[in-house]
Amino acid sequence: MKKFFLSIALIAGVVLYAGAQHVSAPNKIANAARIIDRYYVDNVNIDSLVEQAIISMLHDLDPHSQYSNAEETQALTEPLEGNFSGVGISFNMTADTLYVIETVADGPCQRAGVLAGDRIITVNDTIIAGVKMSNKDIMKRLRGPKGTKVKIGIKRGSGPELIEFVITRDNIPINSVGAVYMVQPEVGFIEITRFAEKTPQEFQEALKKLKKKGMRHLIIDLTSNGGGYLTSATDIAQLFVPRDSTIVSTKGENFSEKRYINPGNPDPEIDRLVVMVDRYTASASEILAGAIQDFDRGVIVGRRTFAKGLVQRPFPFADGSMIRLTIARYYTPSGRCIQKPYQKGQDEQYFSDIYDRYAAGELTSADSIHLDPDQQFTTLISHRPVYGGGGIMPDVFVPADTTAYSTYLRDLIAKGVIQKYAIGYVDANRKAIKKQYRTREAFAEKFKVSEEMLTDFKQLALADSVKFDAEGYARSYNLICTNIKALIGRDVYDFDTSRIIFNPSDEIFREALEVIIDPEKYNSLLQAPANQ
Repeated sequence: MKKFFLSIALIAGVVLYAGAQHVSAPNKIANAARIIDRYYVDNVNIDSLVEQAIISMLHDLDPHSQYSNAEETQALTEPLEGNFSGVGISFNMTADTLYVIETVADGPCQRAGVLAGDRIITVNDTIIAGVKMSNKDIMKRLRGPKGTKVKIGIKRGSGPELIEFVITRDNIPINSVGAVYMVQPEVGFIEITRFAEKTPQEFQEALKKLKKKGMRHLIIDLTSNGGGYLTSATDIAQLFVPRDSTIVSTKGENFSEKRYINPGNPDPEIDRLVVMVDRYTASASEILAGAIQDFDRGVIVGRRTFAKGLVQRPFPFADGSMIRLTIARYYTPSGRCIQKPYQKGQDEQYFSDIYDRYAAGELTSADSIHLDPDQQFTTLISHRPVYGGGGIMPDVFVPADTTAYSTYLRDLIAKGVIQKYAIGYVDANRKAIKKQYRTREAFAEKFKVSEEMLTDFKQLALADSVKFDAEGYARSYNLICTNIKALIGRDVYDFDTSRIIFNPSDEIFREALEVIIDPEKYNSLLQAPANQ
């Protein structure tokens, strides 16, 4: 009961006093829980009731105020804090078997000799393959305190024997900057997957790496980036917006306005800048994209972003649970709030909006996007029109190309056939691939998925209950080949290789590249329309 009253006091920001007093709303909640606990006819789990009461209260506020129990809180905060203790692998469950996708550079598994494509069959002599064990249970077995040991049994290649490794767990960094590479001379590419504690440091390291290779123009990929820490986004924005300018401001009923000011000079070595966005680009990602757009510093390319303009603050409890409460709205430098409308208590409708956009035709036609004229603002340098109330509308809209997709491709992906084939191919051909293609660039340029490989691939698909569809195969042929090649490249070389191979098939990337290599087009997009 003591834990319950402490939680209520923290939520309400009050001290609970005993005695005959006027019962305020917070005390009503505490007293109701106490009455139920003392007098209810049956035994009840009072902690569970309290959790449900908190969840119900938050549900009636806005879609982003949330409660998480201790386990959920750890899962939420771990990726943002940037590390955990474990063995250092990315894995995928295919056909009820754990396949190693990638080993963390200089991590425990890589140091021990574990390879991408290895199948982990046992953990501490317990079989985890073929027993339908959940990812959550597997991670519990592999993770543990730094310095502790775990024994894993690995199957490699077609041999029947298990190779045993004793792995000493260590701190594993969770990188928030993904692929980093030179697209072509002077043009670099950096993917940001989330805005975590160490994202600014990772981003700076990526810039340094690309500058050494001659990078002058930069593409930043924020597609599918759901956000994270606001300050990580503002720290990166400092590299691009003017000194002493406001990157973003926040304001709420109980919080006075706070402005995040750039204290330093922007990076003078980066000339043209293009930012890729899509409907899954949200929150902190929209702060960065909004600041770049409002200062006419770069061109935003892609599709309308998610539209989350609410700021959450964590309120942790002693038992490890946490409330993430919306405390403010944020405003881009031009003064717009990009939060989309919502109805309190209608979370399902709110989050389904990103899928409803497809039905409304928004992903294929910019004409289907209705911008509120009452929410029109102007950028701060060129005075171009920009809009609030519905996310960041890109400067260049890129319609989704659905012509290459088919139900056959969908089924291949859903059944994990492409992943499974790539793992098997690498297992049998790793040494030969590395001997023939000394660098990832050589592999990306010269390796071809042969018809013999595709025959084997289709047979594997049939064995995994994916019926051959000639029309779907023909339609998705290029995408199938690209995915197979990208996954093989990833497993033989590194993650960057997969993006080097896959990006040219991404319509948003293609448009971003077209804009950044054409100075005339780039500059014209950052000018106000002539008829304005």
